[in-house]
Amino acid sequence: MSFARIAGRVRKGAPLAQADGLALFAHPDLMEVGSLANEARERRHGDRAYFNRNLHINPTNVCVSACRLCSFSRRRATDAGAFVLGVDEAVGKLRACLAAGQRPSEVHVVGGLHAGLPFDYFTSLVAGLKTTAPDITVKAFSAVEIFFFHRLYGMSIEEVLRRLMAAGLGALPGGGAEILSPRVRRLICPNKCGADEWLEVHRAAHRLGLPSNATMLYGTVETLGERVEHLLRLRELQSETGGFLAFVPLPFHPENTALAELPAPTAAESLRVLAVSRLLLPNVPHIKAYWVSLGLATAQTALWFGADDLDGTISEEKIYHQAGARTPEGLSADEIVRLIRAAGRVPVERDTFYALARPAAAKEAP
Repeated sequence: MSFARIAGRVRKGAPLAQADGLALFAHPDLMEVGSLANEARERRHGDRAYFNRNLHINPTNVCVSACRLCSFSRRRATDAGAFVLGVDEAVGKLRACLAAGQRPSEVHVVGGLHAGLPFDYFTSLVAGLKTTAPDITVKAFSAVEIFFFHRLYGMSIEEVLRRLMAAGLGALPGGGAEILSPRVRRLICPNKCGADEWLEVHRAAHRLGLPSNATMLYGTVETLGERVEHLLRLRELQSETGGFLAFVPLPFHPENTALAELPAPTAAESLRVLAVSRLLLPNVPHIKAYWVSLGLATAQTALWFGADDLDGTISEEKIYHQAGARTPEGLSADEIVRLIRAAGRVPVERDTFYALARPAAAKEAP
């Protein structure tokens, strides 16, 4: 498949096939792939680059899964470094944020698969966050966590979601997808829900009117073909439900994991993944360059390789930093605005649903 033919299909709005995705990963000219992705990005978003004010809360790192890719989790509550936040303690992080004059529009909550907590711990956590700041969106619990709740507490996936939504849940994050390949999941996360189960949780959420994000963890043991298949499976579900807000490619950080011998993806590899993702996912509105995992410079560059969103201000990010991330644990809104402007894009502050997007102002650097 020639690049010119692929470019022609993209410009006509025709969906790309598996062979096209493989050809884009193999194409020797990264800048040409990035330029095509940027063309698709600008056709949809122009010069805009989005961000939000968000707070990350990890209620626990105790997890039965023991994934080889993870440096965050602990198998038992008695293990060194294990923690479980009480509901008041977790909600207190939001209260402290508000008391400091910071007002996030979103609280992002993900944690380990802790078999010793009652389900009302999670509903109380969501309700506590929502009561503390009713105008925020609680984006909480990956599909892996939702499926775990379904199995552990003997409820259907829909019942789990309905009860969390009744407590105030407004959206699902996209984590836990890793690579949607049974082969890869057997090697890196055999105790997590399977690929079909991950997709079914998001399908159920979308049916209930609960939007979500989607991710892909690249750079472990997957093939390029498995990366492409992952993207096409997401595109298929999006065609069915329309419930994905954004896609977030995540480079694997091997430090402090059981896969520490693997090399981390390079910046060039990450830019290609972002570009190919934009081209293979025309029905997903937004592609995020998650600055925590990519690094600030690569995330800025990604705004010209198909990405239109830098995620948010974030606070107390733990999962990537325990795997060796060297980025800050949080940025101010002014700092993100300056990063976007320095990259030559127009910063636009948004909410979780991209419904309150508005031009962002920031103090000029001295």
